[in-house]
Amino acid sequence: MSIDLSGLSAKELGALINKAKQQQTKIAKRAPIAGIRNRITKFAKAEGYTVEELFGVAGTSARGKAKPGPKAGRKLGKVAPKYRNPANAKETWTGRGKQPRWMAELTAKGKKPEDFLIKKK
Repeated sequence: MSIDLSGLSAKELGALINKAKQQQTKIAKRAPIAGIRNRITKFAKAEGYTVEELFGVAGTSARGKAKPGPKAGRKLGKVAPKYRNPANAKETWTGRGKQPRWMAELTAKGKKPEDFLIKKK
């Protein structure tokens, strides 16, 4: 991470240094992550749960340990495409997630999403 400091005045640099020192002190006072993890795990076990039951597992962290996540364990199945680009039949969209650019451009020009539905045989 690099911050361009060349455009800051002496006053702005001083404020930035003070803020950085405050943040450093705040972080230094925190308990180590491993200790917090152990306390949470012990508490969950004491109540009859596992950490995975409470938070799920969203993958692994940089250290290779499991990390909790809000959508952990939730897997979406494959979905057949619902829409096809009339100009390029290879471009399709399932209707999930962000609308593709080709569809956004055409709908902005007045077309309706129903115009691009793939007809079921």
